[in-house]
Amino acid sequence: MEKNKYSVLLYYKYVTIEDPAEFAKEHKALCDEIGLMGRILVANEGINGTVSGTKEQTESYMEAMRNDPRFHDTVFKIDESEEHAFKKMKVRHRKELVTLRLENDINPLQTTGKYLSPAEFYEQMQAEDTVVIDARNDYEYDLGHFRGAIKPEIQNFRELPEWIRENKEQFEGKKILTYCTGGIRCEKFSGWLVEEGFEDVSQLHGGIATYGKDDEVQGKLWDGMMYVFDERISVPVNQVEHVVVGKDYFTGEPCERYVNCANPACNKKILCSEENEAFYLRSCSHECRVDERNRYVIQHGLTAEEVEVQLHKIESAAKTAVC
Repeated sequence: MEKNKYSVLLYYKYVTIEDPAEFAKEHKALCDEIGLMGRILVANEGINGTVSGTKEQTESYMEAMRNDPRFHDTVFKIDESEEHAFKKMKVRHRKELVTLRLENDINPLQTTGKYLSPAEFYEQMQAEDTVVIDARNDYEYDLGHFRGAIKPEIQNFRELPEWIRENKEQFEGKKILTYCTGGIRCEKFSGWLVEEGFEDVSQLHGGIATYGKDDEVQGKLWDGMMYVFDERISVPVNQVEHVVVGKDYFTGEPCERYVNCANPACNKKILCSEENEAFYLRSCSHECRVDERNRYVIQHGLTAEEVEVQLHKIESAAKTAVC
């Protein structure tokens, strides 16, 4: 039996789509007919998606896309998988493909940073007077990143421009390289950097997903795993060596396992082992542990008494660690 009979497609295309709301409905029908699962965003400025299906289904989808003149040259990044990477199929209309909410929006078809192939990016990362900016969110960086890359302290992409302005002195007079998962965020972010007056701005063409599959660089100078927005959570990048950079939220030990805080009002992404997930009730704080909606408590049918006993254990462990 074939082990990896499924494929996961990651792609985007900046192109004008008239009546994106209607297109989203029609595209959802197409995906349902093919049998795909995934998440696709549609806007007047283009399309951005990740979908999974059998190899036959994903081939049918790529053929349908390429038969549409608007998407005929769309580049699909393809991963093999043993199963679907999604549980549902969602196609949604959005104002922006990636949320920056700029007063003056950036059109990547008119303004964007210079494209670098994986080999060019690998070489320029090591050049003098070069800074590498991770254009992703903090939890993505924490799981894996390019060696020496700068981590913007942001939780959402829309916070990145303000962070750059607040830390502008780090980048003035430098050659700026930026990267993201598949390239779509960098298309706008690098263009914004150019509009801000930074003179030497380049981006990793195709993103980390392309870099990790390149036969020449083989993912070198990448540490950790790449965060992905599907059921897999993470995928490897460096084909030569694997360096764990993720740290357990509770103990600081090496860890590459993400969970969401059990308090639905929080839902913070935290790295932790299975053992610590159980011990800390999959909650990032005391307040989240005692929240009446705690999903870990509900899922495991814990009584109030059992939760109280565990809270005392956590408190004792914290006192012991301080001593």
